Amino acid sequence: MTDAAKHENLVLEMPEGKVVIALRPDLAPKAVERLKTLANEGFYNGVPFHRVIEGFMAQGGDPTGTGTGGSKLPDLPAEFTDKAKFERGTLGMARTMDPNSANSQFFIMFAPSPSLDGQYTIAGKVTEGMNVVDKIKRGSGPSGMVQEPDKIIRAYVEPAAQ
Repeated sequence: MTDAAKHENLVLEMPEGKVVIALRPDLAPKAVERLKTLANEGFYNGVPFHRVIEGFMAQGGDPTGTGTGGSKLPDLPAEFTDKAKFERGTLGMARTMDPNSANSQFFIMFAPSPSLDGQYTIAGKVTEGMNVVDKIKRGSGPSGMVQEPDKIIRAYVEPAAQ
């Protein structure tokens, strides 16, 4: 594998601009492969950030917008690590109470959350466009569900600048 193939970005085009996420296959190869596969298939195009909690995170990747949907692909095994932490800009894989239930949903952290460290899979980190993430429409109530949520216009994978 060439060095360029190892370093790829997931790009989310949003109404407010572009978010560039450096993928971390060294931490979570299966989750990164899933994000790339779904982005390349156009799965994330038009998908909302359905659950957004101020000071915590923005969650997307569910085409139904309900928080209960996913792709037709099988769920992924947990890829927890102690080599990275959930800090501002971290992209984690959303899951149910079952640690091995991540599928297509992901979340981007607004702020550090040490309680998630070692409990959720880390698949990347925002390197450009955190100001765009900060503008994602917030939800209400304890669940953070968003009425008329912001949607990903287009998601794609590109080689990272070397």
